[in-house]
Amino acid sequence: MSKLITSSSHGKGHTCLTFSKDGLRAFTGGQDCIVRIWKVNEGAEQEPATAVEAESAVTCVAAADDCWLSSSEDTEVRRYSRDSTQFDAPLTSTAGVPVRCIAIDPKGRRVAVTSDELFVKVVDMEDIMNVNRLEGYTSGVRSATWHPSGSLLATCTCDGKIVIWNMAPKEPVIEKTIDGLIPAVIDTDSPEFSYDCSVVWHTSGEYFFVATKGHEIVTISRTDWTKTSTYTDKNASGSITALALSANGVYLASASQSRVHVWSTQNRRLITTQLGTPGATITQLAFSPRENLIAWTDTDGFFTRWPKPISENYPDPIKVTGATSGPATIPVKRKTGLDLFGDDQQESALDNINDDGDVDLDEDMPDVDDGWIVDDMDGALNAPDAGVSAKDGFVKEMVSITKAQPPFQPGSTPMENRKRYLAFNMIGVIEITDQDGHNIVNVEFFDRSLRKGYHFQDGFKYDLGYLGERGAVFACQPENNHPAEVFFKSYNALKTNDWTYLLPRKGMKCLGIAAGGLPLHSRNNSDTELQGYGHVVVATNENDLTFLSGTGRERRIMALGGDFVTMVASAEWVFVVYRAGSTTIDGSQNFSYSIINFEDFSVRQRDVLPVPKCHTLKWIGLTDQGAPAMYDTTGCVHVLTKYRIPHHASWARVMDTNLLERRQGKDESYWPVGITGSTLMCVILKGRQECPGFPKPLMQELAMRIPFRHESTQEEFIERESLLVQTMLDSLDEELTTDEIMAREKAMDKEMVQLIQAACKANNIPRAIELSKLLHYTATFDAAMKIAEFYHLVGLKEKIGIIKADREENEDRLIVARNKRRRWMKPDPPLRQLAEPSTSTSSRFDPLGDTRPPPVIERPGMARVTKPIIENTRYSSLAPSTQTPERSEWDDSFLTESPPSVDSKRKRPEIEESFPSSDFSMPPPKQKSNPFARKTNQDVNKNPFARKAEPNRTIHKSESFFEKVDAAESETVSRKRPSAPKIKEKKEGPKQATLFGMLPKANKASKTKTKQPLAESESLQSGQETQTESQMTDADDITMADVNSLETQETQETQETQEDSQQVVSADWEETQMTDTAPSSLAITSEA
Repeated sequence: MSKLITSSSHGKGHTCLTFSKDGLRAFTGGQDCIVRIWKVNEGAEQEPATAVEAESAVTCVAAADDCWLSSSEDTEVRRYSRDSTQFDAPLTSTAGVPVRCIAIDPKGRRVAVTSDELFVKVVDMEDIMNVNRLEGYTSGVRSATWHPSGSLLATCTCDGKIVIWNMAPKEPVIEKTIDGLIPAVIDTDSPEFSYDCSVVWHTSGEYFFVATKGHEIVTISRTDWTKTSTYTDKNASGSITALALSANGVYLASASQSRVHVWSTQNRRLITTQLGTPGATITQLAFSPRENLIAWTDTDGFFTRWPKPISENYPDPIKVTGATSGPATIPVKRKTGLDLFGDDQQESALDNINDDGDVDLDEDMPDVDDGWIVDDMDGALNAPDAGVSAKDGFVKEMVSITKAQPPFQPGSTPMENRKRYLAFNMIGVIEITDQDGHNIVNVEFFDRSLRKGYHFQDGFKYDLGYLGERGAVFACQPENNHPAEVFFKSYNALKTNDWTYLLPRKGMKCLGIAAGGLPLHSRNNSDTELQGYGHVVVATNENDLTFLSGTGRERRIMALGGDFVTMVASAEWVFVVYRAGSTTIDGSQNFSYSIINFEDFSVRQRDVLPVPKCHTLKWIGLTDQGAPAMYDTTGCVHVLTKYRIPHHASWARVMDTNLLERRQGKDESYWPVGITGSTLMCVILKGRQECPGFPKPLMQELAMRIPFRHESTQEEFIERESLLVQTMLDSLDEELTTDEIMAREKAMDKEMVQLIQAACKANNIPRAIELSKLLHYTATFDAAMKIAEFYHLVGLKEKIGIIKADREENEDRLIVARNKRRRWMKPDPPLRQLAEPSTSTSSRFDPLGDTRPPPVIERPGMARVTKPIIENTRYSSLAPSTQTPERSEWDDSFLTESPPSVDSKRKRPEIEESFPSSDFSMPPPKQKSNPFARKTNQDVNKNPFARKAEPNRTIHKSESFFEKVDAAESETVSRKRPSAPKIKEKKEGPKQATLFGMLPKANKASKTKTKQPLAESESLQSGQETQTESQMTDADDITMADVNSLETQETQETQETQEDSQQVVSADWEETQMTDTAPSSLAITSEA
């Protein structure tokens, strides 16, 4: 099936078309009041001749042997010389109403003129004063069609009637009126009024075709004016806008909006379908009278030619056959069953068919038998779908199957003027020039600071090319005895890095190639070797993908679940498009895609590619963020979002080139190259150009806009930036954000604040709250609250404050996003650049060139404590240090080997905070009574030192006990040393009040009033609480023995039961090793 030839001929609106009698020219008219004359054999670039005499829109054109006519809404019918724009004379006119249709009879003598008047004029072209008026209409007449014999004239009215006139008598008479068959359209401004509702007479004259109001094509018999057959197909639906018949009557063409369907008049089956200008409505359709060609005009003003619409497997549409004068249906032999023994008879019958050009029926037509006529159902069941060839016996398809799109390389173009592009992307271009025996390959790069261009002579004639980040890949097909070959050429000057990969199996072809790798940052060869040469993927005609390393090492051959179409590679994966199965009869290409990781060959994404029905894929590529993108023949650009998260990807439509302002009133299309941010990099093609030519055109930037139905610039900007920011966040690893992301979020917040202001102004409180929840930074909440306060929306201000407080109290949104990425994303992080080696001759490591994350710094001082620390206090000893203290009941592993230094001594606040920690488990003490233990159930009368247990309260000394001790110390000192000089009071630490030597905080400890020598005071101030300090025997020190003596004196004045209790406690207290015979004890504390 050949390509369409489309030319822009008129402005938008109703257009009309006709061919000259010899078929060499085509006449088109439109709303621009111009008639253009096209040469059918010339291309779309021709400059047609124009006739500009019309003062209003041209409504119809018709051609005779010696002239051609045009009618317009200015009430005039004009006559022109044959195949020229020379105006001869006006033919006729109407009384102030537009002319709707003109029809010349087969002999070229009379012309029927229809208009909004309630009659039809039939004018003699040799004597324009000889006019017949066909009256009796109740509404305007839209069209008129002559019978092949010229004896009948069929007219269609605005009120849905078909009126058949017998033109044989001198005074024409109405032969038949058919009502209710065609749609009634009274409004001349409605789109349906521009449809061609004309009846189309078959070349035999036995019946005519007409489009009904039920969107069907029916045949009406001339014998009794009844419906004899119907043309229907599930693939041809919708309003029928135009009909046309081939020159020999074998084929009928119908237009449904922008589609053209070709039917066989012999079996009423659909032969083929062609899509015209998308979105336009075809208003006129015609077969060429001399060649296999169909032409039409549409409401967009385009004149389209479809060369060779009828395949060579079917009868010619021009050559006269028996179907030209035959009835509506072919009479065929009715089959009563399966004829198992009739092959010989069938072959002999087929052999008797004459093969010259004057046969009545071609080989593809069924046998003729007058005994039975095919009806709508049984004929479809029993008649074969196609004729059986006498040579091979294969059944040929007679239904329209969607043509499968062949494999292609992104950025490649077909050969034109012995030149073509093998690759055209954001890195550069690969051009080839055909020199008959060899090709000249020229590789150019856009950034010449990183890569240097080159050219070479190609003797294998490579027809596939791909420009990757680390090298270029070429491939050729097998020819003669040479197999298919893949050639990799790196970007450095060393040819030793180039390699070749052969596909030795006979008949094995290379369908596509791709190369992925990390982007280059310098021309340093050592850097390239360190980072590697990436990966290469080769697709073959055996439905597999071959994965190669950047040095040519075979890694894996992966089966592909369908026919390969195209692919593109990034640094981490390859994006492959394939056809899972076959195309569908409704026009779908049935494309699917997969994203395959290079490291472990896992399929990260797999889904259907959103290419609409009856459309094809034009381009696939990558954005600057690494996201896959696609562009199809609808003109829409889609980007794959969430592609890093397995099974979460979706295609977002980010642009519709049909809605661009620059395209309005221009005939241009776009050839994508890449996507950078919110910009589409493309080549703009003028007219019907389908690919860039030579010399190399400049790339243009087109701002992408999401095609929302309701235009709102700010809302579109916010959603487009949100999509881009989300893609950036998905590409992060452990980082929370980047400077670029923060800048884009601040710009989005600025736009959202303006939208909040507009919502407040419109008193749209829900919209303002919804927008407030989308703000990124808490500082912008204050601006939103000020706006709400300005508009006296107190409730809104409070709600925004609640949203702000909730945002501040909850976990940071960036941390939440990172945690979500950890749950959803793949286990391996995105690939990173290795540290580039220093350019100097020294081999020392350059710390400034290291881009890896900083190493973890160990801080033992901030780690949790897992061992207890024994500290000695001034109250730890009751006897000289010459005696060895008793061994602790705890395991030695919990004790430190040496006393802690002064710097590492733990203060009381640290002990209090770390002691109840769950990280350190204290050993269970022995079950012995302790006078200082807090027992919640102990009676106060039994222990004067016991206190009620209070949770979460620090341990303090017993006030009743130590007040008496302090009083005794004061009396003793004053009694023993009445004349001692006053020395500086020593600030002592608090006394032991608990089982484990827990000390109260220093700011809460009570000060002692005893006097100590100056040397001891200085020693205590320095913090050296060691074993030597506890053994000082100065006479002026108050030791624990003095405290015990004072305690004994006090307890003698108490009750006898208290004295017994004191003795029992002293005997049993082994936890602190304070006994009557023990010389010293250890006070055990814990370090947090």
